[in-house]
Amino acid sequence: MPKEDPETTTLKNELTDLIAQVKADQEKVADAKLAEKCSDLADVPKIRLTTKKTLKGHINKVNSVHYSGDSRHCVTGSLDGKLIIWDTWSGNKVQVIPLRSAWVMSVAFAPSGNFVACGGMDNMCTIYDLNNRDSTGAAKMVRELAGYEGFLSSCRFLDDSHILTGSGDMKICIWNLEAGKREKEFDAHAGDVVTISLAPDMKTYVTGSVDKTCKLWDVREEKAKQTFFGHEADVNSVCYHNSGQAFATASEDKTARLFDIRSDQQLGHYTPPGSCGFTSCGTLSGHDNRVTSISLAPNGVAMASCSWDQSVRVWG
Repeated sequence: MPKEDPETTTLKNELTDLIAQVKADQEKVADAKLAEKCSDLADVPKIRLTTKKTLKGHINKVNSVHYSGDSRHCVTGSLDGKLIIWDTWSGNKVQVIPLRSAWVMSVAFAPSGNFVACGGMDNMCTIYDLNNRDSTGAAKMVRELAGYEGFLSSCRFLDDSHILTGSGDMKICIWNLEAGKREKEFDAHAGDVVTISLAPDMKTYVTGSVDKTCKLWDVREEKAKQTFFGHEADVNSVCYHNSGQAFATASEDKTARLFDIRSDQQLGHYTPPGSCGFTSCGTLSGHDNRVTSISLAPNGVAMASCSWDQSVRVWG
């Protein structure tokens, strides 16, 4: 590997010092510790998960999965250049959508079930209307959101008219889909914004980044409410617990962690054996390669995961 130049080393050291200073300043102005105020609250219960369905249809690595608001359907995106809409109850494909770019990194299902979105190395977010078909019979593309300076790494619908995106330019954007314009755009992390998870109430969201941190945001504000430290490498995936009080993470450091928002602390972490997939809820033993994305059904009954082994699994 090439040697790191002195300027890069200096900048990294400055960033580390700044993070430490931010934590120190936060502690100085805090009149009470959340952990102390919430010490009598019970931890989020652990769950044992088993595979209920294995969804097969992709012919390349599956990079992203996300549930619809009905807790029945999900969308997946793969390097085979396809989005697939699944009925997770029957295991059947509902619709297959061919993409212009195969380099998809993130997919999102609107809570209403009317739209899906995707994006990746094409540096844009593309919206499809599932209730309308184009001349080929596939869901009609209704909007392309361009103008990112980096790849699109994550997207989540706030409603049918607004979508939240994170990208490799370290920014978060909120788009008005009817106008096709940004309503908000701001720097969010000191590295690529890799993953976003919306709270069940749709009022807050958590982001994960290659800067090794997670941040809690209010959709109405452009300043992080909380910053969570603990991972030693990129945070690849975040997923809100259905209680809205905690979230799980998965990282390149080969651990999954559970953070309690109320007490502002990490509840614990899990190091998976071998190449199995992982979440803080337990081992997802079944995938044969890296687990790239997880999504909890809004009703809390099931979870979907996808992997480089080209499969999608439904857990319950």
